Amino acid sequence: MPVWIDTHCHLDAAEFSADRAAMRERASSAGVALCVLPAVEVANFAAVRELAHQFGDSYALGIHPLYVRHAQDGDLALLDAELGLRQSDPRLVAVGEIGLDYFVPELNESPLRERQEFFYREQLKLARKHSLPVILHVRRSADRLLKHLRELVPAGESWQGIAHAFNGSEQQAGEFVKLGLKLGFGGAVTFERALQLRRLAATLPLDALVLETDAPDIAPHWLYTTAEQRAQGQAQGRNEPAELPRIAAVVALMRGLAVEELAAASTSNALAALPKLQKLLAC
Repeated sequence: MPVWIDTHCHLDAAEFSADRAAMRERASSAGVALCVLPAVEVANFAAVRELAHQFGDSYALGIHPLYVRHAQDGDLALLDAELGLRQSDPRLVAVGEIGLDYFVPELNESPLRERQEFFYREQLKLARKHSLPVILHVRRSADRLLKHLRELVPAGESWQGIAHAFNGSEQQAGEFVKLGLKLGFGGAVTFERALQLRRLAATLPLDALVLETDAPDIAPHWLYTTAEQRAQGQAQGRNEPAELPRIAAVVALMRGLAVEELAAASTSNALAALPKLQKLLAC
């Protein structure tokens, strides 16, 4: 059976409260050997760490741009302290989920636009300080993300990490890759109308791609229901890490690859993006 790494899923989400252990077992049975659990705010640092240890997974610590509106300046000091405290934890693999979100109107206006950038930039500095990769939230913000990445990388060095749920242009994709980052593809690529995203998934260099579910978010098309269907009582399907192999099969078909070849490549790419996964995968 192919081995998969879900490089981005929120196993601490309330949607999984009723059957979290069974859900993770379904993923294991489907070949998902490791999940990466990114934090979104100081309040869930402990939850992602404890779940990663419980299920043999990994985690990242950071403050998500959607949570910046509630964050305090002192949260950055708490993040710095936690990264230092957990530096020897083999399951802490990155700083994340951090980034910028200009899709939400409120976040694209002052003062939250500037506050997002402040938190993003300071967390990039913490990633450099603690020698950790980054997991980036990219939503209508690729150029600004790239600007800060370029400004904060020392001459002659690069970044490690993942531009999660990548949805930018081919040129932007190339710039992230040039800086050392991998690009995360998940359920959105399964929608036939996502023409640009599917084109990128099919044509980008194979060593640029990693796979993710972002569970319980970004459900693949077979779990998605329209607003009209929901109004008629049809429930939205719940996305979970066990969906990763089926999402990967869509990408493999678009690229003309055997599923096993994509599994090997995407796993290798995930290990390059988040090097501490290597020892966990060997366990």
